[in-house]
Amino acid sequence: MLRLDHVTKTYRTGSFGSKRITAVNDVTFDVEPGQVLSLIGESGSGKTTIGRMILRLTPLSAGTISFDGTDVSTLRRHGLKDYYRGVQGVFQDPFSSYNPIFRIDRIFSMIRSGYFPHEDGRAWRSKLDASLEAVGLTPGDVLGKFPHQLSGGQLQRLLVARALLLEIRILVADEIISMLDASTRIDVLNLLGDLKARGLGIVFITHDLSLGNYISDRTVILRRGAIVEMGATEKVFGDPRHPYTKMLLASVPHLHERWSGDAVERHSQAADDADASGKVAELVEVADDHLAAVG
Repeated sequence: MLRLDHVTKTYRTGSFGSKRITAVNDVTFDVEPGQVLSLIGESGSGKTTIGRMILRLTPLSAGTISFDGTDVSTLRRHGLKDYYRGVQGVFQDPFSSYNPIFRIDRIFSMIRSGYFPHEDGRAWRSKLDASLEAVGLTPGDVLGKFPHQLSGGQLQRLLVARALLLEIRILVADEIISMLDASTRIDVLNLLGDLKARGLGIVFITHDLSLGNYISDRTVILRRGAIVEMGATEKVFGDPRHPYTKMLLASVPHLHERWSGDAVERHSQAADDADASGKVAELVEVADDHLAAVG
């Protein structure tokens, strides 16, 4: 359904753009219907840049992103509008997605005018109510309110509801629960699980390994813009092969153990040694549905 094929993004820096920084380096993966794929890595690993390229908010420098076999970079006007009917994003800070001087109903009226201009009032209200109820919201509790009158969790759910109005097939969820409290996080995670069960493909961007392990079917580990390990989540977490993946897992505190940074330092040094050549190691199959850059 959605495929990234050798996608690269570079930025010009320095005086007159004389230098280049590679934010994403030769990334390839697929997202299938009813599948949650997690992009995991530290800050600066290229996760959000990949999400923005999928949403066509950032242009590619090389490679292709295709949706149902069509190169999305070639889409214009009606073709691009149809693409956004199938692919939508929800971002980290729900508050910045709303104009504080307007009631939240405005984000739905914009969808109506753009995609359902001929829908009569009763049919539209029925569609809107169904979308809100699908994300666990009661229409009467949220419609007509200003953003500051709702919680971060409610605002995030409203953004998902807006996407569902378009009957999307791919959702890019970029750190969508990092600003929420613990009790609200699990509700949003379970909502994503429900959407997955309905056949929605989800690109779940996070730096939190526990969240990725909880919700994802497949995991992609990114370091410095390149994939260092990917495959079925239980294999990537259960039998990590790349030193960077091992370092990330060793960095997670355990309640029953006192903290020791020895393992983290050891795996971190091994990861740096693996990058010493400056070249991106080729992914090799280390087990069925499990690839790692260990060459």
